[in-house]
Amino acid sequence: MAITKSLPLATAAPVTPKGSYAFISLGCPKNTVDSERMLGKLAQDGYAFQASTEGADVVVVNTCGFIEPARQESLGVIREMLELKKQGRVGSVVVAGCLAERHKDLLLETVPEVDQIVGVFGREDIAQVVDRAVQHREEQRSLFRPAPVRALEDTARLRITPRHYAYMKISEGCDRLCTYCAIPKMRGKHVTKPMEEVIREANELAADGVRELIIVAQDTTYYGMDLYGRTRLAELLKQLDGVKGIEWIRVLYAYPEHIGDDVLNALAGAKKIIPYIDMPLQHINDRVLRRMVRRVDRDATEKLLARMRKAIPNLAMRTTFIVGFPGETDAEYEELKAFVGEQKFERLGVFPYSLEPGTPAEKLDDHIPDDVKQARVAGIMELQQAIAFDYAAKQVGKELTVIVDGPDPEFANHVRGRTTADSPDIDCEIRVKAKNLRPGDFTKVKVTSADDYDLTGRAVGSPW
Repeated sequence: MAITKSLPLATAAPVTPKGSYAFISLGCPKNTVDSERMLGKLAQDGYAFQASTEGADVVVVNTCGFIEPARQESLGVIREMLELKKQGRVGSVVVAGCLAERHKDLLLETVPEVDQIVGVFGREDIAQVVDRAVQHREEQRSLFRPAPVRALEDTARLRITPRHYAYMKISEGCDRLCTYCAIPKMRGKHVTKPMEEVIREANELAADGVRELIIVAQDTTYYGMDLYGRTRLAELLKQLDGVKGIEWIRVLYAYPEHIGDDVLNALAGAKKIIPYIDMPLQHINDRVLRRMVRRVDRDATEKLLARMRKAIPNLAMRTTFIVGFPGETDAEYEELKAFVGEQKFERLGVFPYSLEPGTPAEKLDDHIPDDVKQARVAGIMELQQAIAFDYAAKQVGKELTVIVDGPDPEFANHVRGRTTADSPDIDCEIRVKAKNLRPGDFTKVKVTSADDYDLTGRAVGSPW
């Protein structure tokens, strides 16, 4: 995603900048935070950001290397920037992030025209890397740092999200051994950001206008294990609940193993933590879960879901599943599909298994043809579509709290917003008939109709 707006938390650039740069951020919200930190570092070092790549002294591409489609997207953007460089429309091209980390110097063999590459943990040195690119110095074309023993600071960012919401990383890396996943190879072992640093960052974001704080990590529920010897997500959430200026706190990337009563009580009892959780389950068949090295089984999952529904009123749950994992039988797929029909998740994504070189799953037997995987994705998504449409229809007539994201581009006197059930970019929207509502406003909305996944309504009462 190319940057179209930025809001400074970092020190303003000097009057005479060292040079101009454009920035393209790809991948997940965790990558977004890394991008914002690099933008802040470049601003502090005296570089001037520009929204368009045209005429930039340097373009930085923060890549994703998670699965093959993401890698191909990243390579496509890199090649597009190199073509602009060839035409003289940009000066230099710097590649950062997960794809750079995963392939290291091999990336320079694939796209040798790239000026500099910098790995995930070299982000703090981005200004020096850009210096070399702008000055066309080739004595060192790559920079990689070892995974940190403590989480990196994410303060002093130039944010690329709208002003009223922000992502906040509470830890880095992952200790899970899921056989399909290469993230530990790219992001290292789990390291917790100290609680006092998280709270300081939350206060900084609130002071900059953030009203919705979205908690992210590779595994949010493992928070604290390495630093404190036990998980402390519940305590962290209770402290965040007291940050002035924040109205909503949303939790993403939870792992089911460590959602205990303390976390459920924190989610249910807080004033600002909204009834929404993103908890990727990946599958439900016990044999497939064992081959994935997921540390929960179907029985534990079903009991946890029941406890969550009971403890948290009006919970909206987002989950994701992988179909077509090596060896997944027709019967195991049908078991998963039936489970989706039983649970009726409010938000759900399904992905075909992506073979990741260097992961244990690569060596498993009985890999499944792509056409079968795609058919299985389609089967579950067709079922989920009906569930999601039904959920949307049941919201008609209710009064829901909505956060306004911006004006509706299609209708005058309307805005677009989200309910507590909707995370930015991945979930649904609600179109609201109202005047004088601004991005970041909260308002009560009477839902008047459902249009497939999305809702329509009218504002009632005064915004806050």
